[in-house]
Amino acid sequence: MSERNRLLRSIATTIEDYQAGTLPTPTPEHVEKWVSQFNQASQLPILSEINHVLEKTYFSKIRVRGILRGLIHHPGWTAGNPHAFWRQMNFLNMQPRGNSQRELLAIFDKRLNKECGFSINDCAQGNKFFYLDDGLFSGGRIGTDLENWIIGQAPQNAELMIAVIALHTQGHYFTDRSLKSAIARSGKNISLSWAHYIAIEDGLFKVDYSDVLRPTTPGADPAVTAYIAQLGKPQTWRTGTSVGPKQFFSSNEGREVLEQEFLKKGVEVRAMCPYLNVHQRPLGNTTMRTFGFGTLFATYRNCPNNAPLVLWAGDPWYPLLPRITN
Repeated sequence: MSERNRLLRSIATTIEDYQAGTLPTPTPEHVEKWVSQFNQASQLPILSEINHVLEKTYFSKIRVRGILRGLIHHPGWTAGNPHAFWRQMNFLNMQPRGNSQRELLAIFDKRLNKECGFSINDCAQGNKFFYLDDGLFSGGRIGTDLENWIIGQAPQNAELMIAVIALHTQGHYFTDRSLKSAIARSGKNISLSWAHYIAIEDGLFKVDYSDVLRPTTPGADPAVTAYIAQLGKPQTWRTGTSVGPKQFFSSNEGREVLEQEFLKKGVEVRAMCPYLNVHQRPLGNTTMRTFGFGTLFATYRNCPNNAPLVLWAGDPWYPLLPRITN
């Protein structure tokens, strides 16, 4: 088997449960169709590095189930008595758009039944409140949901627990600060605590040691230069050779392949896809005037729009992880 075919099969296997039941099961042919849209010389390096990265950043349903089982026994929250802890919990299901919270709560409910012998509907016997989601990116959705709840329906005294699979450090910083500000404005006595499986470094001042795509240069493509110029703001370029604290990347060289090729092709995708809004940058959705958010985290449920456009943008581009929008 050629190296190319091995990589096509490996990537397809990693993402084989993506959108299961909604989209066809990913195959090597699917991966081939995606990568063939890149320059021929770049295709094998892209396959090699995205294969390495997705093995760490793609969360299958089996992997998510294991994480939620671990959360049920979270020692920092349950103090060794998950039965008593979760019996007191009120489970918040408040997202106005999308299904991630509802679907994760359904999985959590099954795990809770298996681990503790009761369901979510048997709980709500105390003043603890639980908010669950798959990821915190910029934090806008979690912040809006919970600020409204804090100011509105939340009782005078409460404990608010927030759990996510992936937490991006910059979004966490700003969301934690905004929620604490909302608590202060509300005049309520609400404590706030967080749990996460993985913290992905994307801080403003940690560009050189980040876990997300942060290119070292704009490259030589005039379309990239023009796109960055129209942002009207100087960009911060990564320096050094770090592969990030989570070591998602195989090497600095492998990392640069994805950064440069996804940036260049992302600018092209922006130009060809008519329905992308101004915030859907080449390397992922962000309201900041940069080349993009740059996360490579995705789950079996969906690919976030904060990931590079080349992974999820649609017609006429062919995506590796077709995104279902809210």
